[in-house]
Amino acid sequence: MAHPPDADAFQGFGRHPGWPAKLGPLLTGAGAVALRPPKLRDGAAWSRTRLRDRVYLQKWEPTSIGSWQERNSTMAWPAQWSALRSLGRRGLALPFTITVEGELAGQLTVGNIVRGALRSGWIGYWVTERRAGGGVATAAVALAVDHCFGPVGLHRLEATVRPENRPSLRVLEKSGFRREGMFERYLDVAGDWRDHYVYGLTVEEVPEGAVEALVREGRARRP
Repeated sequence: MAHPPDADAFQGFGRHPGWPAKLGPLLTGAGAVALRPPKLRDGAAWSRTRLRDRVYLQKWEPTSIGSWQERNSTMAWPAQWSALRSLGRRGLALPFTITVEGELAGQLTVGNIVRGALRSGWIGYWVTERRAGGGVATAAVALAVDHCFGPVGLHRLEATVRPENRPSLRVLEKSGFRREGMFERYLDVAGDWRDHYVYGLTVEEVPEGAVEALVREGRARRP
């Protein structure tokens, strides 16, 4: 997982093109990967997945108030869904549910969208333990990158990942991101302040598109 700051750090202004949107599918060894806006009815599957994968997910996620059970219960989802939808409608973020063959497999968010001369945002994502290592996160990130550099009109994306999280580092690198440096003691994760690598990508670095690069390299294929 690549982790942005928490939801309170969203900044930006105005409405932007490109949300709501459905992206994909892109075919991988795990199946057809797609992105769509979160739905209120995702609550049960989201909670079931998050509670089941606590050990896998919690060690990478920012420290938050309340227990894991409380934050990821079915009752917690409506407020999260409403907040994400509000951010999307206000042009502050692009929140997506990752699906594989139509089944919820994680989440991806492009946040801190800034317009004007910067035209940038960060990207964060998580996938279920069952879908890890099957190219799902890589396909989801590639779909999001092309959407951001196309209809959304951004120029730059960045992501922050702990150095220990090798699978997530590989996801970013396969999508064209380059390491720009280290943010020391950047986020409170799992009860301590953790260093994070910062990765960046600009539209000039993926002239053919991130999806096309995956297809050319044989990592995914179009339906």
